[in-house]
Amino acid sequence: MEIAIKVGIVLGVFLLMEGVAWFAHKYIMHGFGWTWHEDHHNMHKGFFEKNDYYALVFTPIAIFCIVYGDLNAEYWYLFHIGLGITLYGLFYFIFHDLIVHRRVKFKFTTKSKYMKRIMHAHYIHHKTHTKEGAEAFGFLYAPKKYEKK
Repeated sequence: MEIAIKVGIVLGVFLLMEGVAWFAHKYIMHGFGWTWHEDHHNMHKGFFEKNDYYALVFTPIAIFCIVYGDLNAEYWYLFHIGLGITLYGLFYFIFHDLIVHRRVKFKFTTKSKYMKRIMHAHYIHHKTHTKEGAEAFGFLYAPKKYEKK
C-alpha cells in the first residue's frame, strides 16, 4: 500500500477527531456524561479526575483498531485509523492536560496567535461551572472570535 494513502488516513482521522471530540464534549460530557466531567469544571482533590474516565473509553477503541488492523491484512486501514486516534489523544493530552490545565507543573509560554487563541477559548469554556451555558467545546481548534483583543 502506498505510504501517501496510509499517512492520509492517519492525518484525516486526526482532523476528524477534533469534530468527534467537539461533539462528545458538547453533547456527552455536558449532557448525560456530566457526572464524569463535572469535577473538571470545579475544584477537586487529587491529581486524577472523574473526567479521566473518558480516556478509558476512547483508548480501547484505538488499541482495538491498531491491533486488529495489524493482525488482519484485509483490515489494514484500521491500523492507521487507530494511529490517527492515538495521535489526536497525544496532542489532546499535551495541549489540554499539560499546557492549559498544568496538571504537570512546567513553564510554558507562547507567542503563537494560534496557541493563545485555543488556550483563551478553553479558559472561556471553563468560566462556566455548570452543565449548561458553556461555549468553545473544541480542543485543538477555536474560531477567531476567541482571539484576545
